[in-house]
Amino acid sequence: MTEITLHLRQDMNMPLYMQIYEHIKQEIIQEHITVGSRLPSHRKLSEHLQVSRNTVELAYAQLVAEGYVHSIPKKGLYAADLSYDIQPASPGVTAPFAQMERPTFDFSQGLVDASAFPITLWKRTMIQCLYDNEKEWFTPEHIQGEIVLREQLTNYLYQSRGVVCTPEQIVFGAGTQLLLSILVELMGVTTYAMEEPGFHRARAVLQNSRHPLTYVEIDEHGLSVQALRNTEATIVYITPSHQFPYGMIMPVHRRLELLDWAKETDGYIIEDDYDGEFRYIGRPIPALQGLDASNRVIYLGTFSKAFLPAMRMSYMVLPPSLLEVYKQKGALYKQTVSKIHQLTMYHFMKNGHWQRHLNRMRTLYKKKQKKLISSIQHWMGTNVTIIGSQSGLHIVLDVKNGMTESELIQAAARYDIKVYPLSVYYANPPFSCSHILLGFGGLTEQEIEVAISLLHTAWFG
Repeated sequence: MTEITLHLRQDMNMPLYMQIYEHIKQEIIQEHITVGSRLPSHRKLSEHLQVSRNTVELAYAQLVAEGYVHSIPKKGLYAADLSYDIQPASPGVTAPFAQMERPTFDFSQGLVDASAFPITLWKRTMIQCLYDNEKEWFTPEHIQGEIVLREQLTNYLYQSRGVVCTPEQIVFGAGTQLLLSILVELMGVTTYAMEEPGFHRARAVLQNSRHPLTYVEIDEHGLSVQALRNTEATIVYITPSHQFPYGMIMPVHRRLELLDWAKETDGYIIEDDYDGEFRYIGRPIPALQGLDASNRVIYLGTFSKAFLPAMRMSYMVLPPSLLEVYKQKGALYKQTVSKIHQLTMYHFMKNGHWQRHLNRMRTLYKKKQKKLISSIQHWMGTNVTIIGSQSGLHIVLDVKNGMTESELIQAAARYDIKVYPLSVYYANPPFSCSHILLGFGGLTEQEIEVAISLLHTAWFG
C-alpha cells in the first residue's frame, strides 16, 4: 500500500481536501505513485493526516472523477494508468411528444431558477454602468468584445476552469450556435465529428455547413477516441466535462488520448463547456483546454446556464493559430452581444458579484438535484435507473415499465408534466428508447417532489 506523506497547511487559501487531491495527483503524474499502487483507505489516511473522513472522501472523489485513480469494489482505490505524459498548457429525428403551452411542471434542461437571479443588483449595476461609461455608447464595439470584460473573463476562466489564455484569444458572441457557425467559416472545408448522441443544436450547425460530418460512439468514459481514429475527421466537437446528454465525465487518460489524436492529425478539438461550473461532489472538473500543450483546443463557454439565458452571451477561446485566421476573416463579423450588457457584466464581475452569485447557484442546484434523486429513489426505486447524476442541470432516466419514449412523454403530459425525449440528441436514434431527460433548474424543491410523485402514478399506476 502506498504511503501518503504531506504537510497540510491551515493558513493556505486552499481547502484541506484540495491540498490532498493536488498532492496525490502530482505524485501520480510524476510516477512517485506507480500505476496500480493501492491508496490508503479513507479511515487510515484521515487518521494519518489527522483530518475528517469527509475531507479524504472529497479528495478521493475528485481523483476518481478526473481519472487519476480508479476504484475496485471491496478492494480499494488504485493509481490509474495515464498512458500519456501530462504537459503544462501554454499562456435530426425528433420523437413525437405532447405539446403544452405552459405545463405546471416543466423539466426543461434549458430553464434556470429565475427567482434566484439578483435582478435588483443587476439593474443597479447597469444603471451605474450607463452613467460611468456614457462616452462608450457612441463608439464602435470591438469585434471580439470589450477588452475590459475579456480581461475579467481571462482571470475567471483560469481560476475556475483551469483555462489558460490571454484576453486577445477571447471572442464573444450571441450564443454557442453563432460562435460555432463562425468557427466553421474559419476552418474551411474539412470533415467534422461529434458525439453520438450529442447536442442537437451543434449538430444542426455542422449539418447546415454542408461539410462532411461523422458521428462517433460514446462509452462510459465519453467519446471513443479509438472510434474517432477510424474516421476521416480532423475537427471534433465534444462535451468532456459533462457529456451531453448522458452526463459522463471524460477521465484524464481519455483526454490525453484525445489531445494526442489532435496533434497527430493536425486537427482541432472544439470543447463545449456548457455547464462546467456545476459539479456537486468536489470542485468542477478542469477544462480539457488546460491540458493542451499543442494549442489544439477551441474552448466554448456561456453565461446562460449560470446567469441569464435571455442575455445570449457566450464566448470562445481561440488558439493562437486560429486567432490569426480570425483576424483575417473575422473582420467581416460585427459583435453580436450588446456593449451595454458586456460592460455591465464587466462591472458585475469586477465587484465580485458574479462569483458570489455562482456560489449561491451551485448550492441551490445541488439541493435541487439531491431532492430530484431522492424523490426518484423513493417513488420509483428499482423501476428506473438514474444516469449522469454527478454534475450539470439535468439527469437522464431509464424507465423500465415497457413504455416507449413517446408513450412516457404522453403519459406525463396527462398530469400536466413536460418531460423530454432523448432520441432528439441522436443523429440515428435507436430503434427502441425508454430514456427521458429531466432538467431541474427551473423547478422548486417542492415542485420536484410533487412532480416525481405524479410521474410515478403516470408511469407505474
